[in-house]
Amino acid sequence: MSQIGKKPIKLPDNVSVEVDDNLIVVSNGDKNLSCKAHSQIKISVDDGYVTLDRINNEKKSKELHGLLRSLVNNMIIGVTDGFSRELNLVGVGYTAENKGNYLLLNLGYSHAIYFEKPDGIDFDVPNNTTVVVKGIDKQLVGDVSAKIRELRKPEPYKGKGVKYKDEIIKRKAGKTVGGA
Repeated sequence: MSQIGKKPIKLPDNVSVEVDDNLIVVSNGDKNLSCKAHSQIKISVDDGYVTLDRINNEKKSKELHGLLRSLVNNMIIGVTDGFSRELNLVGVGYTAENKGNYLLLNLGYSHAIYFEKPDGIDFDVPNNTTVVVKGIDKQLVGDVSAKIRELRKPEPYKGKGVKYKDEIIKRKAGKTVGGA
């Protein structure tokens, strides 16, 4: 049996989980997330716990058991606490600025980049070289962070570019001048 899938998920007091025809809806006040479950996984909510069980032992249902448990757990964490990802801009003149529905990025190109804010995502710019991507959907937060990082990946010689806060850039040695 799946080590992750068999663990029950404890529900916080203010979170409600509704299962209707393999559609899971997790809500907390005005925040709600939904996910489509596979028919081979049975979801039950009782006594403040969410449990997931496989209907059969086919390979597909074994693969989906732990995955679906993690997705439901991430939805519960998202509507209670939310997720965030911090990006650092490293380089001379690399700046970020929050402009309403856009994030204005200067990343060393000849033009500024206006990155449009998707629904469900908030940008926080504590200083001009740090961007914090916040939201309740873990997948969307990670996807938006990856798209911003893709605009100027960190390069290995000087380390310039957009990098995650906890990312370590493996540096390479530059050219050496050969002397006689």
